[in-house]
Amino acid sequence: MAKVSPLQFIQQVRTEVGKVVWPTRREVILTTVMVFIMAALTATFFSLVDFSIKTGLSLVINGLGG
Repeated sequence: MAKVSPLQFIQQVRTEVGKVVWPTRREVILTTVMVFIMAALTATFFSLVDFSIKTGLSLVINGLGG
């Protein structure tokens, strides 16, 4: 790999950063809201699964003990 002077490196970095397509404010807000919604749905799903397993195990343990 060719050695590059610090000044050339900074110029190359600025050129590459200029090529970046930054998201709009609306896109950031929409994706943030979607992340929160998906996190809430995932938490709800796993809470229901946890509750179901706990209830099932309680029934099996109490059923075998009685």
